Amino acid sequence: VISYHLTKVSSMTDSPPSVLPKVKYTKIFIDNEWRDSESRKTFPALNPCTGEKICDVAEADKADVNAAVESAKRAFTLGSEWRKMDASERGKLLNRLADLMERDKDYLARLESLDNGKPLGVSLAVDVPVAISCYRYYAGYADKVHGKTIPIDGNYFCYTRHEPVGIVGAVIPWNFPMVMQAWKLAPALCCGNVVVLKPAEQTPLSALYIASLIKEAGFPPGVVNIVPGYGPTAGAALTEHMDVDKLAFTGSTEVGRLIMQASGKSNLKNVTLELGGKSPVIIFADADLNEAVEISHSALFFNMGQCCTAGSRTFVEDSIYDEFVQKSVAMARKRTVGSPFDPKVEQGPQIDQEDRKSG
Repeated sequence: VISYHLTKVSSMTDSPPSVLPKVKYTKIFIDNEWRDSESRKTFPALNPCTGEKICDVAEADKADVNAAVESAKRAFTLGSEWRKMDASERGKLLNRLADLMERDKDYLARLESLDNGKPLGVSLAVDVPVAISCYRYYAGYADKVHGKTIPIDGNYFCYTRHEPVGIVGAVIPWNFPMVMQAWKLAPALCCGNVVVLKPAEQTPLSALYIASLIKEAGFPPGVVNIVPGYGPTAGAALTEHMDVDKLAFTGSTEVGRLIMQASGKSNLKNVTLELGGKSPVIIFADADLNEAVEISHSALFFNMGQCCTAGSRTFVEDSIYDEFVQKSVAMARKRTVGSPFDPKVEQGPQIDQEDRKSG
């Protein structure tokens, strides 16, 4: 369970908590360059706290996804800079990216809170450092991916060699945009793959800023491509693409089923799905009741309840049930809701009206 006192925000940031970040990147990122969508269409990035438009973002669709995949294909061609790069050098690039994120951690945290609505203290204490740690972990693992030599009968030399899959499509959700981007990019790049990533249309801004850091870190053109857009257009084009070798998705079970169908109808691409859950918290009578109330409260309300591992079902032994409910209600009523840039606020807004209604 992650808990954090937002009153500590002022000691973790270089600027007053109320200072909003200026959005720097809103276009599609292909071949290490920024471009408008082929259709010239855009979509609004909305502030979930106010419903007001933050900015317009280039809307990728099938033509843009095709261009991104072609860029990735060039980067993965035998003899390319990326394919010839030593594994240890891939690790250095990932560490360099993590260094740049450390440098810009204050800005990244503010951008995440602006776009997603989570309290700034949580972005500073959880999302940014967790994403950085993920890149550093896989940076260290890059030169430790290896096969085996296998003793067999006869005058033979038998061995296995681990090869990158190729072009990886990634589709990530809006609840932890920066962390989910790291969880998709870091392991794929560590192993020498190239990636076309579609961020959630609700939260594209941190993904696009990190794309700029990927270029600054020195990743070759085409290794990482970011295509902001909607699921039925950009997402579908990526999942159905015949040249995408693997698709990694985090999101709803409903969309996960569509991705499995798209894989079957296209090239039977390898698919990894991380879908929704309904996690239980079980509390017995011999538990420390106050601690159990606090843990179950955090398990449910962390990240405004928008968490695939949220403790959204609580089972309590009969003998302590009434007291547990009483204490839980009291704690919930004390929870402060409001602007993510107010240090006194524990809970920001839901991501949008649809999530608010479904929640």
